[in-house]
Amino acid sequence: MLKTLREAWDIPDLRRKILYMLMMLFVYRLGTFIPVPYINTSELQNLVNDGGIFGLFDILSGGNFSNFTIFAMGITPYINASIIMNLLTFAIPYLENISKEGDEGRKKIARYTEYLTIVLALVQSLGISLTNGNFLLNRDPFTIFTVVLVTTAGTTLLMYIGELITENGIGNGISLIIFISIISRIPDTIMTAYNYLTIGTVDIISVILLLIGMVIAVYGVVAVTEAQRRIPVQYAKRVVGRKQYGGQSTYIPLRINMAGVIPIIFASSITLFPATIANFMPNSGFQQWVSNHFAWGSPISTTIYVILIIAFTYFYTRVTFNPYDVADNLKKQGGYIAGIRPGKPTAEYLERIVNRLTVFGAIFLAIVAVIPIFIGHFMGGVNLQFGGTSLLIVVGVAIDTVKQLESEMTLRQHAGFLK
Repeated sequence: MLKTLREAWDIPDLRRKILYMLMMLFVYRLGTFIPVPYINTSELQNLVNDGGIFGLFDILSGGNFSNFTIFAMGITPYINASIIMNLLTFAIPYLENISKEGDEGRKKIARYTEYLTIVLALVQSLGISLTNGNFLLNRDPFTIFTVVLVTTAGTTLLMYIGELITENGIGNGISLIIFISIISRIPDTIMTAYNYLTIGTVDIISVILLLIGMVIAVYGVVAVTEAQRRIPVQYAKRVVGRKQYGGQSTYIPLRINMAGVIPIIFASSITLFPATIANFMPNSGFQQWVSNHFAWGSPISTTIYVILIIAFTYFYTRVTFNPYDVADNLKKQGGYIAGIRPGKPTAEYLERIVNRLTVFGAIFLAIVAVIPIFIGHFMGGVNLQFGGTSLLIVVGVAIDTVKQLESEMTLRQHAGFLK
Protein backbone atom coordinates (compact mmCIF):
# COMPACT_ATOMS: atom_id res chain seq x y z
CA MET A 1 0.00 0.00 0.00
CA LEU A 2 2.85 2.43 0.81
CA LYS A 3 4.44 1.64 -2.54
CA THR A 4 1.15 2.47 -4.28
CA LEU A 5 0.95 5.81 -2.46
CA ARG A 6 4.53 6.70 -3.38
CA GLU A 7 3.94 5.89 -7.05
CA ALA A 8 0.65 7.82 -7.07
CA TRP A 9 2.34 10.87 -5.55
CA ASP A 10 4.72 11.01 -8.51
CA ILE A 11 1.77 11.47 -10.93
CA PRO A 12 0.77 15.19 -10.92
CA ASP A 13 -2.94 14.60 -11.53
CA LEU A 14 -3.22 12.02 -8.75
CA ARG A 15 -1.16 14.21 -6.44
CA ARG A 16 -3.69 17.02 -6.90
CA LYS A 17 -6.54 14.62 -6.14
CA ILE A 18 -4.83 13.34 -3.00
CA LEU A 19 -4.13 16.88 -1.79
CA TYR A 20 -7.75 17.87 -2.47
CA MET A 21 -8.98 14.87 -0.48
CA LEU A 22 -6.68 15.72 2.43
CA MET A 23 -7.79 19.37 2.36
CA MET A 24 -11.48 18.42 2.53
CA LEU A 25 -10.83 15.98 5.38
CA PHE A 26 -8.91 18.75 7.17
CA VAL A 27 -11.95 21.02 6.81
CA TYR A 28 -14.07 18.27 8.34
CA ARG A 29 -11.67 17.87 11.26
CA LEU A 30 -11.77 21.64 11.86
CA GLY A 31 -15.53 21.43 12.21
CA THR A 32 -15.18 18.79 14.93
CA PHE A 33 -13.79 21.50 17.24
CA ILE A 34 -16.77 23.89 16.81
CA PRO A 35 -19.31 23.17 19.59
CA VAL A 36 -23.05 23.70 19.37
CA PRO A 37 -24.22 26.37 21.87
CA TYR A 38 -26.48 25.71 24.88
CA ILE A 39 -25.17 22.16 25.49
CA ASN A 40 -24.24 20.54 28.81
CA THR A 41 -21.54 18.16 27.55
CA SER A 42 -21.05 16.41 30.91
CA GLU A 43 -24.70 15.28 30.89
CA LEU A 44 -24.31 14.22 27.28
CA GLN A 45 -21.26 12.10 28.14
CA ASN A 46 -23.39 10.19 30.65
CA LEU A 47 -26.00 9.60 27.95
CA VAL A 48 -23.36 8.16 25.58
CA ASN A 49 -21.82 5.95 28.28
CA ASP A 50 -25.18 4.43 29.29
CA GLY A 51 -24.80 1.71 26.65
CA GLY A 52 -27.60 2.76 24.34
CA ILE A 53 -27.66 3.45 20.64
CA PHE A 54 -25.96 6.82 21.22
CA GLY A 55 -22.69 4.98 21.76
CA LEU A 56 -22.90 3.74 18.17
CA PHE A 57 -23.68 7.28 16.98
CA ASP A 58 -20.62 8.53 18.83
CA ILE A 59 -18.37 5.91 17.20
CA LEU A 60 -19.56 6.70 13.66
CA SER A 61 -19.32 10.46 14.30
CA GLY A 62 -15.78 10.24 15.69
CA GLY A 63 -16.73 11.60 19.12
CA ASN A 64 -18.65 14.55 17.65
CA PHE A 65 -21.86 13.42 19.30
CA SER A 66 -20.44 13.19 22.83
CA ASN A 67 -18.83 16.62 22.38
CA PHE A 68 -21.88 17.82 20.44
CA THR A 69 -20.08 19.75 17.75
CA ILE A 70 -21.71 21.04 14.56
CA PHE A 71 -21.16 17.52 13.15
CA ALA A 72 -22.87 15.85 16.12
CA MET A 73 -25.31 13.91 13.92
CA GLY A 74 -22.36 12.74 11.85
CA ILE A 75 -23.04 11.07 8.54
CA THR A 76 -25.52 8.61 10.09
CA PRO A 77 -28.59 10.28 8.48
CA TYR A 78 -26.95 9.85 5.06
CA ILE A 79 -26.23 6.17 5.77
CA ASN A 80 -29.84 5.63 6.83
CA ALA A 81 -31.13 7.54 3.79
CA SER A 82 -28.97 5.48 1.44
CA ILE A 83 -30.19 2.22 2.96
CA ILE A 84 -33.82 3.36 2.81
CA MET A 85 -33.43 4.39 -0.85
CA ASN A 86 -31.87 1.00 -1.68
CA LEU A 87 -34.82 -0.76 -0.09
CA LEU A 88 -37.34 1.53 -1.80
CA THR A 89 -35.63 1.03 -5.16
CA PHE A 90 -36.00 -2.70 -4.66
CA ALA A 91 -39.67 -2.39 -3.61
CA ILE A 92 -41.08 0.47 -5.74
CA PRO A 93 -41.17 -0.10 -9.54
CA TYR A 94 -40.96 3.66 -10.29
CA LEU A 95 -37.65 4.03 -8.44
CA GLU A 96 -36.41 0.75 -9.91
CA ASN A 97 -37.03 2.06 -13.43
CA ILE A 98 -35.23 5.32 -12.59
CA SER A 99 -32.20 3.42 -11.30
CA LYS A 100 -31.94 1.64 -14.68
CA GLU A 101 -31.73 4.89 -16.67
CA GLY A 102 -27.93 5.05 -16.50
CA ASP A 103 -26.11 8.12 -15.20
CA GLU A 104 -29.22 10.30 -15.24
CA GLY A 105 -31.12 7.76 -13.17
CA ARG A 106 -28.30 7.47 -10.65
CA LYS A 107 -28.19 11.26 -10.35
CA LYS A 108 -31.93 11.35 -9.60
CA ILE A 109 -31.60 8.64 -6.96
CA ALA A 110 -28.64 10.53 -5.44
CA ARG A 111 -30.72 13.73 -5.33
CA TYR A 112 -33.60 11.94 -3.59
CA THR A 113 -31.09 10.50 -1.12
CA GLU A 114 -29.79 13.99 -0.33
CA TYR A 115 -33.29 15.32 0.32
CA LEU A 116 -34.08 12.34 2.53
CA THR A 117 -30.79 12.86 4.41
CA ILE A 118 -31.78 16.42 5.34
CA VAL A 119 -35.23 15.26 6.49
CA LEU A 120 -33.74 12.44 8.60
CA ALA A 121 -31.13 14.78 10.11
CA LEU A 122 -33.88 17.23 11.03
CA VAL A 123 -36.07 14.53 12.59
CA GLN A 124 -33.15 12.89 14.40
CA SER A 125 -31.80 16.11 15.90
CA LEU A 126 -35.31 17.25 16.87
CA GLY A 127 -36.10 13.88 18.47
CA ILE A 128 -32.87 13.85 20.48
CA SER A 129 -33.41 17.45 21.64
CA LEU A 130 -37.00 16.83 22.74
CA THR A 131 -36.58 13.41 24.34
CA ASN A 132 -33.18 14.01 25.97
CA GLY A 133 -33.50 17.62 26.99
CA ASN A 134 -31.37 17.16 30.09
CA PHE A 135 -28.22 17.99 28.13
CA LEU A 136 -29.71 21.33 27.01
CA LEU A 137 -28.90 24.28 29.26
CA ASN A 138 -32.35 25.69 28.45
CA ARG A 139 -35.53 24.00 27.26
CA ASP A 140 -37.09 27.01 25.54
CA PRO A 141 -38.13 26.86 21.83
CA PHE A 142 -35.29 29.17 20.71
CA THR A 143 -32.63 26.87 22.19
CA ILE A 144 -34.18 23.77 20.61
CA PHE A 145 -34.52 25.57 17.26
CA THR A 146 -30.87 26.66 17.37
CA VAL A 147 -29.58 23.19 18.22
CA VAL A 148 -31.70 21.50 15.54
CA LEU A 149 -30.75 24.08 12.89
CA VAL A 150 -27.01 23.92 13.59
CA THR A 151 -26.79 20.11 13.70
CA THR A 152 -28.93 19.68 10.57
CA ALA A 153 -26.78 22.22 8.73
CA GLY A 154 -23.66 20.38 9.95
CA THR A 155 -24.90 17.07 8.51
CA THR A 156 -25.75 18.79 5.21
CA LEU A 157 -22.26 20.32 5.06
CA LEU A 158 -20.71 16.95 5.87
CA MET A 159 -22.68 15.32 3.06
CA TYR A 160 -21.52 18.05 0.67
CA ILE A 161 -17.88 17.55 1.70
CA GLY A 162 -18.24 13.82 1.06
CA GLU A 163 -19.63 14.44 -2.43
CA LEU A 164 -16.79 16.85 -3.25
CA ILE A 165 -14.23 14.23 -2.21
CA THR A 166 -15.95 11.59 -4.36
CA GLU A 167 -16.04 13.87 -7.42
CA ASN A 168 -12.65 15.57 -7.16
CA GLY A 169 -10.57 13.39 -4.85
CA ILE A 170 -9.73 9.71 -4.38
CA GLY A 171 -12.15 7.19 -2.94
CA ASN A 172 -15.70 7.43 -1.65
CA GLY A 173 -16.03 10.67 0.32
CA ILE A 174 -18.67 9.44 2.77
CA SER A 175 -16.70 6.30 3.56
CA LEU A 176 -13.51 8.31 4.06
CA ILE A 177 -15.26 10.64 6.51
CA ILE A 178 -16.39 7.65 8.58
CA PHE A 179 -12.86 6.21 8.29
CA ILE A 180 -11.28 9.41 9.60
CA SER A 181 -13.91 9.65 12.33
CA ILE A 182 -13.01 6.21 13.64
CA ILE A 183 -9.22 6.44 13.45
CA SER A 184 -9.31 9.91 15.05
CA ARG A 185 -10.28 8.14 18.28
CA ILE A 186 -7.16 5.96 18.31
CA PRO A 187 -5.12 8.39 20.51
CA ASP A 188 -7.94 8.48 23.08
CA THR A 189 -8.16 4.69 22.96
CA ILE A 190 -4.41 4.38 23.57
CA MET A 191 -4.62 6.76 26.52
CA THR A 192 -7.57 4.83 27.95
CA ALA A 193 -5.66 1.55 27.63
CA TYR A 194 -2.64 3.17 29.32
CA ASN A 195 -4.82 4.40 32.19
CA TYR A 196 -6.35 0.93 32.59
CA LEU A 197 -2.84 -0.50 32.68
CA THR A 198 -1.69 2.09 35.22
CA ILE A 199 -4.54 1.59 37.68
CA GLY A 200 -4.40 -2.19 37.34
CA THR A 201 -7.70 -2.79 35.55
CA VAL A 202 -5.78 -4.86 32.98
CA ASP A 203 -2.29 -6.33 33.04
CA ILE A 204 0.45 -6.16 30.43
CA ILE A 205 -0.14 -9.74 29.29
CA SER A 206 -3.78 -8.94 28.48
CA VAL A 207 -2.71 -5.90 26.47
CA ILE A 208 -0.16 -7.94 24.49
CA LEU A 209 -2.75 -10.65 23.82
CA LEU A 210 -5.20 -7.96 22.72
CA LEU A 211 -2.68 -6.51 20.25
CA ILE A 212 -1.94 -9.97 18.85
CA GLY A 213 -5.68 -10.59 18.53
CA MET A 214 -6.11 -7.29 16.69
CA VAL A 215 -3.42 -8.22 14.15
CA ILE A 216 -5.04 -11.61 13.58
CA ALA A 217 -8.47 -9.97 13.28
CA VAL A 218 -7.21 -7.46 10.69
CA TYR A 219 -5.66 -10.28 8.67
CA GLY A 220 -8.91 -12.27 8.83
CA VAL A 221 -11.04 -9.28 7.84
CA VAL A 222 -8.79 -8.50 4.87
CA ALA A 223 -8.81 -12.15 3.75
CA VAL A 224 -12.60 -12.49 3.93
CA THR A 225 -13.23 -9.04 2.43
CA GLU A 226 -11.07 -9.91 -0.57
CA ALA A 227 -12.31 -13.50 -0.91
CA GLN A 228 -14.66 -14.20 -3.80
CA ARG A 229 -16.16 -17.05 -5.78
CA ARG A 230 -15.56 -16.60 -9.50
CA ILE A 231 -18.29 -17.99 -11.74
CA PRO A 232 -16.85 -18.58 -15.26
CA VAL A 233 -18.90 -17.06 -18.09
CA GLN A 234 -18.52 -17.80 -21.79
CA TYR A 235 -19.84 -15.47 -24.52
CA ALA A 236 -21.07 -16.94 -27.79
CA LYS A 237 -19.33 -16.01 -31.03
CA ARG A 238 -21.12 -13.67 -33.43
CA VAL A 239 -20.04 -12.85 -36.97
CA VAL A 240 -21.04 -9.41 -38.25
CA GLY A 241 -19.77 -8.81 -41.76
CA ARG A 242 -16.12 -9.78 -41.79
CA LYS A 243 -15.66 -9.28 -38.06
CA GLN A 244 -16.15 -11.76 -35.26
CA TYR A 245 -17.49 -10.64 -31.89
CA GLY A 246 -17.68 -12.50 -28.60
CA GLY A 247 -16.15 -15.85 -27.89
CA GLN A 248 -14.16 -14.60 -24.92
CA SER A 249 -14.29 -15.95 -21.39
CA THR A 250 -14.75 -13.93 -18.22
CA TYR A 251 -16.20 -14.49 -14.77
CA ILE A 252 -18.75 -13.12 -12.28
CA PRO A 253 -17.01 -12.27 -8.98
CA LEU A 254 -19.26 -13.16 -6.03
CA ARG A 255 -17.86 -11.88 -2.74
CA ILE A 256 -18.33 -13.83 0.47
CA ASN A 257 -19.36 -10.72 2.36
CA MET A 258 -21.57 -8.76 -0.05
CA ALA A 259 -23.44 -6.94 2.71
CA GLY A 260 -20.37 -5.26 4.21
CA VAL A 261 -20.83 -3.74 7.65
CA ILE A 262 -24.50 -2.77 7.17
CA PRO A 263 -25.95 -5.89 8.96
CA ILE A 264 -23.86 -5.16 12.08
CA ILE A 265 -25.02 -1.52 12.16
CA PHE A 266 -28.67 -2.56 11.77
CA ALA A 267 -28.38 -5.33 14.36
CA SER A 268 -26.59 -3.03 16.84
CA SER A 269 -29.29 -0.38 16.50
CA ILE A 270 -32.14 -2.82 17.11
CA THR A 271 -30.37 -4.67 19.94
CA LEU A 272 -29.61 -1.38 21.71
CA PHE A 273 -33.10 0.01 21.16
CA PRO A 274 -34.60 -1.30 24.47
CA ALA A 275 -31.69 0.18 26.45
CA THR A 276 -32.10 3.49 24.63
CA ILE A 277 -35.82 3.62 25.43
CA ALA A 278 -35.11 2.67 29.05
CA ASN A 279 -32.72 5.62 29.36
CA PHE A 280 -35.68 7.93 28.76
CA MET A 281 -37.30 6.53 31.95
CA PRO A 282 -34.62 6.64 34.65
CA ASN A 283 -35.19 4.93 38.01
CA SER A 284 -38.21 3.07 36.67
CA GLY A 285 -39.08 -0.61 36.85
CA PHE A 286 -38.77 -0.89 33.08
CA GLN A 287 -35.22 0.44 33.14
CA GLN A 288 -34.29 -2.02 35.90
CA TRP A 289 -35.82 -4.91 33.94
CA VAL A 290 -33.98 -3.93 30.74
CA SER A 291 -30.71 -3.55 32.67
CA ASN A 292 -31.10 -7.04 34.12
CA HIS A 293 -32.05 -8.84 30.89
CA PHE A 294 -31.03 -6.75 27.87
CA ALA A 295 -27.79 -5.09 28.97
CA TRP A 296 -25.12 -5.11 26.28
CA GLY A 297 -23.08 -8.29 26.51
CA SER A 298 -25.74 -10.28 28.40
CA PRO A 299 -26.59 -13.76 27.03
CA ILE A 300 -30.02 -12.63 25.80
CA SER A 301 -28.83 -9.48 24.01
CA THR A 302 -25.82 -11.29 22.50
CA THR A 303 -28.06 -14.08 21.16
CA ILE A 304 -30.46 -11.55 19.66
CA TYR A 305 -27.49 -9.65 18.23
CA VAL A 306 -26.14 -12.73 16.43
CA ILE A 307 -29.56 -13.73 15.06
CA LEU A 308 -30.19 -10.22 13.73
CA ILE A 309 -26.76 -10.06 12.07
CA ILE A 310 -27.38 -13.31 10.23
CA ALA A 311 -30.92 -12.27 9.22
CA PHE A 312 -29.84 -8.82 7.98
CA THR A 313 -26.89 -10.34 6.09
CA TYR A 314 -29.27 -12.52 4.09
CA PHE A 315 -31.74 -9.68 3.62
CA TYR A 316 -29.24 -7.03 2.50
CA THR A 317 -27.40 -9.48 0.22
CA ARG A 318 -30.69 -10.20 -1.51
CA VAL A 319 -31.35 -6.47 -1.90
CA THR A 320 -27.92 -5.68 -3.36
CA PHE A 321 -27.59 -8.76 -5.61
CA ASN A 322 -30.50 -9.94 -7.73
CA PRO A 323 -29.55 -13.21 -9.51
CA TYR A 324 -32.51 -12.94 -11.89
CA ASP A 325 -31.32 -9.54 -13.16
CA VAL A 326 -27.79 -10.89 -13.60
CA ALA A 327 -29.08 -13.93 -15.49
CA ASP A 328 -31.27 -11.74 -17.69
CA ASN A 329 -28.36 -9.44 -18.55
CA LEU A 330 -26.15 -12.43 -19.39
CA LYS A 331 -28.82 -13.82 -21.71
CA LYS A 332 -29.20 -10.47 -23.51
CA GLN A 333 -25.44 -10.21 -24.03
CA GLY A 334 -25.09 -13.77 -25.31
CA GLY A 335 -23.31 -15.01 -22.21
CA TYR A 336 -23.82 -18.31 -20.43
CA ILE A 337 -22.37 -20.42 -17.64
CA ALA A 338 -20.94 -23.71 -18.87
CA GLY A 339 -23.34 -26.56 -18.17
CA ILE A 340 -26.19 -24.24 -17.14
CA ARG A 341 -29.01 -23.21 -19.47
CA PRO A 342 -29.53 -19.43 -19.86
CA GLY A 343 -32.47 -17.71 -18.19
CA LYS A 344 -34.17 -19.10 -15.09
CA PRO A 345 -31.77 -22.07 -14.57
CA THR A 346 -28.84 -19.62 -14.50
CA ALA A 347 -30.65 -17.42 -11.97
CA GLU A 348 -31.40 -20.42 -9.75
CA TYR A 349 -27.78 -21.57 -9.99
CA LEU A 350 -26.48 -18.13 -9.00
CA GLU A 351 -29.01 -17.96 -6.16
CA ARG A 352 -27.77 -21.29 -4.74
CA ILE A 353 -24.16 -20.12 -4.90
CA VAL A 354 -24.99 -16.78 -3.25
CA ASN A 355 -26.96 -18.48 -0.46
CA ARG A 356 -24.00 -20.74 0.34
CA LEU A 357 -21.58 -17.83 0.33
CA THR A 358 -23.92 -15.80 2.53
CA VAL A 359 -23.80 -18.52 5.20
CA PHE A 360 -20.05 -18.01 5.58
CA GLY A 361 -20.39 -14.22 5.31
CA ALA A 362 -23.07 -14.09 8.01
CA ILE A 363 -21.08 -16.33 10.37
CA PHE A 364 -17.97 -14.23 9.76
CA LEU A 365 -19.81 -10.97 10.58
CA ALA A 366 -21.32 -12.50 13.71
CA ILE A 367 -17.89 -13.67 14.93
CA VAL A 368 -16.27 -10.29 14.26
CA ALA A 369 -19.09 -8.52 16.09
CA VAL A 370 -19.25 -10.83 19.11
CA ILE A 371 -15.56 -11.44 19.81
CA PRO A 372 -14.98 -7.88 21.20
CA ILE A 373 -17.81 -8.48 23.69
CA PHE A 374 -16.08 -11.58 25.10
CA ILE A 375 -12.68 -9.87 25.08
CA GLY A 376 -14.19 -6.95 27.00
CA HIS A 377 -15.49 -9.33 29.69
CA PHE A 378 -12.16 -11.14 29.79
CA MET A 379 -10.30 -7.86 30.33
CA GLY A 380 -12.42 -6.81 33.26
CA GLY A 381 -15.25 -4.99 31.51
CA VAL A 382 -13.12 -2.86 29.16
CA ASN A 383 -15.43 -1.16 26.65
CA LEU A 384 -14.90 -2.76 23.23
CA GLN A 385 -18.57 -2.47 22.37
CA PHE A 386 -18.24 -1.63 18.68
CA GLY A 387 -14.70 -2.82 18.04
CA GLY A 388 -15.77 -5.27 15.33
CA THR A 389 -17.86 -2.65 13.54
CA SER A 390 -15.00 -0.15 13.56
CA LEU A 391 -12.52 -2.75 12.31
CA LEU A 392 -14.72 -3.77 9.38
CA ILE A 393 -15.29 -0.16 8.34
CA VAL A 394 -11.63 0.85 8.58
CA VAL A 395 -10.30 -2.18 6.71
CA GLY A 396 -13.03 -2.06 4.05
CA VAL A 397 -12.55 1.66 3.32
CA ALA A 398 -8.75 1.30 3.21
CA ILE A 399 -8.96 -1.57 0.71
CA ASP A 400 -11.50 0.20 -1.53
CA THR A 401 -9.48 3.45 -1.54
CA VAL A 402 -6.23 1.69 -2.45
CA LYS A 403 -8.00 -0.24 -5.23
CA GLN A 404 -9.41 2.97 -6.70
CA LEU A 405 -5.98 4.57 -6.49
CA GLU A 406 -4.46 1.59 -8.33
CA SER A 407 -7.13 1.75 -11.03
CA GLU A 408 -6.46 5.48 -11.50
CA MET A 409 -2.73 4.75 -11.85
CA THR A 410 -3.38 1.96 -14.37
CA LEU A 411 -5.58 4.26 -16.44
CA ARG A 412 -2.93 6.96 -16.62
CA GLN A 413 -0.14 4.52 -17.37
CA HIS A 414 -2.12 3.08 -20.28
CA ALA A 415 -2.85 6.58 -21.53
CA GLY A 416 0.86 7.41 -21.43
CA PHE A 417 1.73 4.20 -23.29
CA LEU A 418 -0.77 4.98 -26.07
CA LYS A 419 0.75 8.43 -26.48
